[in-house]
Amino acid sequence: MSFDDQPRLEGETLILRGITGQDREDLHRAANAPEIWAGHPSKDRYKREVFDPYFDMLLREGGTLVVIDKTSAKIIGCSRYYVGPDAPEDISIGFTFLNNLYWGGTVNFHMKQLMLDHAFQTFDRVWFHIAPDNIRSQKATLKLGAEFVGEDEIDLTGNPAPWKRFRLDKAVWQKVKAAQ
Repeated sequence: MSFDDQPRLEGETLILRGITGQDREDLHRAANAPEIWAGHPSKDRYKREVFDPYFDMLLREGGTLVVIDKTSAKIIGCSRYYVGPDAPEDISIGFTFLNNLYWGGTVNFHMKQLMLDHAFQTFDRVWFHIAPDNIRSQKATLKLGAEFVGEDEIDLTGNPAPWKRFRLDKAVWQKVKAAQ
């Protein structure tokens, strides 16, 4: 099965495109606020010495899309497609962050809409792995129509850790989109 995990996706307000090495400074600028990382496993990722290895991993592993605000033309975050070890026949979306200035509106939904519409051209299910204390992301994922299916210790980054697992089926996503 062929899946383009770094497509260019464009909506009314956002552009998503594959990450490049030239995006390091702009993405760090978007990530440079402690509150962004409060619910993430790496709570000090706003620090340069912690962010750089994360950026290198995103670049090396592939599947990462930077999120660009069309109004300002600035990178405001990123998200990533990856194959989770717990669902190797499906695709997962994660490693997501948005600059805190873009919280509380429709940006996350629109970003995920672009990514989900692309993923559902190939897959029937999309998975999300969210840190147990990242309540903000859990709530946002439920608003997409995803269902909480359990918590397991999974190795997503080279270190097994507890993750809450959410599944979104294509048919459910179609109903959520139709209700918008």
